[in-house]
Amino acid sequence: MRRLIALTLSAAPACLLLAGAARAEVPAVVTDIPAVQSLAAQVMGDLGQPAILLEQGGNAHSYQMKPSQARALQNAHLIFWIGPEMTPWLDRAIEGVALSGKPVALLNAEGTFRQNYGDGAHDHDGEDHAGHEHEAEHEHEHEHEHEDHDHAHDDHEDDAHDDHAHHDHGHDDHAHDDHDDHAHDDHDHDGHSHTGTDPHAWLDPANAQAWLGVIAAELAAADPENAATYSANAEAASAAVAALDTRIAATLSPVQGKPFVVFHDAYGYFAGHYGLDVAGTISLGDAAAPGAERLTEIRHLLEEEGAVCIFPEAQHDPKQVETLVEGTPVKLGAALDPSGSNLTYGPDLYAALLTTMADTLADCLAD
Repeated sequence: MRRLIALTLSAAPACLLLAGAARAEVPAVVTDIPAVQSLAAQVMGDLGQPAILLEQGGNAHSYQMKPSQARALQNAHLIFWIGPEMTPWLDRAIEGVALSGKPVALLNAEGTFRQNYGDGAHDHDGEDHAGHEHEAEHEHEHEHEHEDHDHAHDDHEDDAHDDHAHHDHGHDDHAHDDHDDHAHDDHDHDGHSHTGTDPHAWLDPANAQAWLGVIAAELAAADPENAATYSANAEAASAAVAALDTRIAATLSPVQGKPFVVFHDAYGYFAGHYGLDVAGTISLGDAAAPGAERLTEIRHLLEEEGAVCIFPEAQHDPKQVETLVEGTPVKLGAALDPSGSNLTYGPDLYAALLTTMADTLADCLAD
């Protein structure tokens, strides 16, 4: 009996080592912004927790990593990020450290729908995507991340974005006319240009569904033993996003076509998907302080062009927006948070991000 107990106890450390080895096989994952971390967390489920570089309340376009975050990036097996168009600070970090893992730029992943700044009103039946082929001109800047660029967009036109057609939300061709006139000057801050490809692609739920599949495939390749779990988690998450899309479409349907003004040009995918009318932006870029001439233009837009609401943004002082709206019939909406950095991080963030944005817009735009 004593010998049996001794054998059992001696085997216990070996079992713990085996369990530890199994856990170690789950890839260490690093993400850039809250939406990406949320999607990766849904795919990983109980197997692991993806790290996120952008801290709570941080600006996704301009961020300074801590040394501990740089070490996590260097040791990661997989790095899921939007791409250099969104987080140029991470692009510099990736270029500057010896990575042990694989960076996956989701903006260039297969199945991703991409559009230019100002192209918020796009046709979901797949007939009006030719205008987006200009994206190929950006390939020379980051060739190592753009190898499948044209193939990914072509496949999406034929397959993944056909799923968009079930929500033909009455897109208006004029959704960005005023915005195009005023908000697309060649402006660049910290490497984040507000011309060319718009990187805020997570605000189109069809892209989130495509990315769940990409994340699952990359995790499965790195961790084949758990491939079935990643796949099942991604399928469940994709179904949840589809249901979320249906709910948001119903919420926003009554306010389609009602013009509104936002702080900066981050909402084209969301507006295009749900048939909303972004009449203009206050700032020409996320970090650009609008000058007197720009403020005069926005004031005219508010007074003369029929804007219903104006929305401040979570990472910016709302006082300027409050001043602009004084003396006009335009309603002041609650702050929008396109990156979700003010929300609670985790798997539920993506749904909370889109739901909160939809509710905020609908609350102000409704009669």
